[in-house]
Amino acid sequence: MSLEDRAKATAKNVEGKAQEAWGNVTGDPEDKAEGKTKQAESEVRHSVEDVKDNIKKNLD
Repeated sequence: MSLEDRAKATAKNVEGKAQEAWGNVTGDPEDKAEGKTKQAESEVRHSVEDVKDNIKKNLD
């Protein structure tokens, strides 16, 4: 698995948490929803990388 891909997924998660927090502060439900969406996207990216790692490990 690519360390770069993991870093990008983590950055997306942090970005999503910040956006969700900003939505909570401002009361903007759109920002909250977008922040949660980014966090979910990050989880999916991490899951994809886990699958890649498992496949590579089993092939080696």
